[in-house]
Amino acid sequence: MSMWTRLRDVMKANVYSLLQQSDNPERIARQAMEQFTSELGQVKAETAAVLADEARTKRALDESSAELNKLQRYAEKSVQQGDETAALRFLDKKASLAAKHVELQTAYERASARATAMKTMQSKLVADLDRLQTRYTELQSRMDAANAQTANGSATNALQAMEERANQALHEAEAWAEVRGGGQQEEDLDVLIARLEAGMNAQPDPTAIPTPQQELDQLKQQNGKL
Repeated sequence: MSMWTRLRDVMKANVYSLLQQSDNPERIARQAMEQFTSELGQVKAETAAVLADEARTKRALDESSAELNKLQRYAEKSVQQGDETAALRFLDKKASLAAKHVELQTAYERASARATAMKTMQSKLVADLDRLQTRYTELQSRMDAANAQTANGSATNALQAMEERANQALHEAEAWAEVRGGGQQEEDLDVLIARLEAGMNAQPDPTAIPTPQQELDQLKQQNGKL
């Protein structure tokens, strides 16, 4: 099972339904937090690797861009001096590097798309875990108070404890609904994963590379040499 499938399962899991079926909702809540923490640790590690790859591909792309720009300047200067032979030589050299540049551009776009999706995914998990931990602490306090009232043994306190448990169950349902985010969060997650997959499947477009002669004609036109 891929990390993305596991993350989708975690984010879409109906944890509250498990709480309703369990006689120990606090234990289920603790397990959910452990699972969130584990998944977050994996996402952080993967994000670090993806960001390193994005930086590496960006450096390679910048170096390639600098070399192409240099050859373009040399070709333009040659055209301005009326030396079309030298200009075409520089443009031939540029064309020989252009295909590799397109590959580097595609590699960077893939890494960038993946990094964006991973950072967004990590932020969502951090926010969900933070809300979950806060709500769990609140619910645990309510449960402790209800148990303490029940232990007093009086009828009044027992009734109050029952009311408190009912309120606790209501707040618990509201908390889990907020943590899971409902259908909108599921749609957001689908968009993130679709963006990731689309970015990783980007392909270079060699048709975007002009021929040296086409570039020479364009330079001559720009410099009034036609």
